[in-house]
Amino acid sequence: MPKDYHGEQILVVTRDLFDRLGAFQGINTDVDQYLPALLNPENNFFMDRAAAEDDPSHKQLIPYCIFRVKSATGTRYLHYTRGKSGGESRLHAAVSIGIGGHINPVDQREDHLGMQTYMAGVEREIDEELNIGGDHTNQIVALLNDDSNDVGQVHLGVVHMIDLENDDVAANEDAIANLALTSLEELRGDLYDRLETWTRCCVDVIDDL
Repeated sequence: MPKDYHGEQILVVTRDLFDRLGAFQGINTDVDQYLPALLNPENNFFMDRAAAEDDPSHKQLIPYCIFRVKSATGTRYLHYTRGKSGGESRLHAAVSIGIGGHINPVDQREDHLGMQTYMAGVEREIDEELNIGGDHTNQIVALLNDDSNDVGQVHLGVVHMIDLENDDVAANEDAIANLALTSLEELRGDLYDRLETWTRCCVDVIDDL
């Protein structure tokens, strides 16, 4: 039975647009080829989430924010376990390095459905999900697509690299469990088999992002 999303409206583009821009599987760092068209208000619109979750003819635009802290001892990445209260039941108990969620009408700015609206949604998701004690930067570094499973077929990830000023960061939602900073070696080692698909895609190429 479809989950009740209480009439939530989310930002989507058509699968046809993605195909015309050049569909791909995995990570694509050619952001300039895709993002201007995806965030063109003529090409995107809000759609009922309950309908979108089962409609592969549309792609839900999802910010996927990777947080890292650089220090003299190396770079560590934020990771967590998805709790049962999270919005996507198909990902519960998976380990993720991606923070983010859907863009909703509350995020609309003067550009309607353009870059300002999108970035407002990203920062809102960060504020809702994490308590960050210092400053942070926010750069879009890639797009992420995975049509190999039901979740991926209806989503298109926009990968952000967030550099934290320090390691003063904590979870702000029950859906984010076991939050911790860890090395890339551990993500590619003991944790790898527990990683959700999108996180695996990122971890495999994160040196180049």
